[in-house]
Amino acid sequence: MQLFLPSPLILDVAGLRLSAADRKRLRHPLVGGVVLFARNWESRAQLLALCAQIKAVRPDLLIAVDHEGGRVQRFRTDGFTHLPAMRELGVHWMRDAPDAMRRAAACGVVLAAELRACGVDFSFTPVLDLDWGDSSVIGDRAFHADPRVVTVLAQSLMQGMARMGMAHCAKHFPGHGYARADTHVAAAEDARPLETILAADAAPFHWLAPGLRAIMPAHVVYTAVDAQPAGFSAQWLRAILRERIGFTGAIISDDLGMAAARAQGQSLSQAVLQGLQAGCDLMLVCNQSPVDGGRALDVLLREVDAALDQGLWSPVERSAQRRFDLLPTQAPLAWDDLMVSDTYLAALDAMFAAPSAT
Repeated sequence: MQLFLPSPLILDVAGLRLSAADRKRLRHPLVGGVVLFARNWESRAQLLALCAQIKAVRPDLLIAVDHEGGRVQRFRTDGFTHLPAMRELGVHWMRDAPDAMRRAAACGVVLAAELRACGVDFSFTPVLDLDWGDSSVIGDRAFHADPRVVTVLAQSLMQGMARMGMAHCAKHFPGHGYARADTHVAAAEDARPLETILAADAAPFHWLAPGLRAIMPAHVVYTAVDAQPAGFSAQWLRAILRERIGFTGAIISDDLGMAAARAQGQSLSQAVLQGLQAGCDLMLVCNQSPVDGGRALDVLLREVDAALDQGLWSPVERSAQRRFDLLPTQAPLAWDDLMVSDTYLAALDAMFAAPSAT
């Protein structure tokens, strides 16, 4: 039986190895995971050592990274394969749909196998947003404009990841591809009616829901549905995603450090409480540890802890179990063993095979 901890926070760490301050934060029972960035990368040996340090602090911590392919890939050197942008798979689909599915599954195998060989548990991928052609922040991260193509290619990618023991996180519910603004730096809105969004952008989330392990909601305000961004909206997370769509996996917020996450002037702790009360299981807080010694994270932990004592939020046992369910269920191959693995080598061949000219 798993130990029940109220651990809804995924935090970052400052550098290539854990500091004393990092270790203190990771021991806090509110912390359930760590998100890594390019600043945490020097080499495979260093990354493996960092992940081992994290697990030595608490074995139940989920070690996660944004590692999609294309321009969103944190680790690119010392043997890591450069993964294609997902749009390349959508283009391939238009030439040879079955082979595009094969290539997507191969990408999932390579992505997951290389990360797991270096100690990483989980990647925030795939992007299920539709490519409407206007969103600079999504752009070639999207598979295609057709939700049916997005669904099939994402399913193939996730199957490849699962074969190597890694869970996934579909994003950004109910769809970020129509909103032009980059939510990292500005607030974003989508004024379309609910049924229009559900029929198009949210369709891949609906169709894949029975098999999805985690979903990340968008920091977009869908003005016809709610005045709050989707990740802070009980209407979107409880009424639509849980009840109407039937999703039962983990809901993980997008980064609370993004401008659109706190466009109303909320503090980090206020944003965390708002997301938890709306229905998130895990709250992601990025790029705070390198600033002022990570003071913002220490304040966050104190304030969320105080809110728990005051009864402003209550830990949910199902949320804890959903976090545990994202941890790998099989041992990874060591890097040297991976390099001679038939499964991995076949996936590399499939990933880089030239598309047929039809």
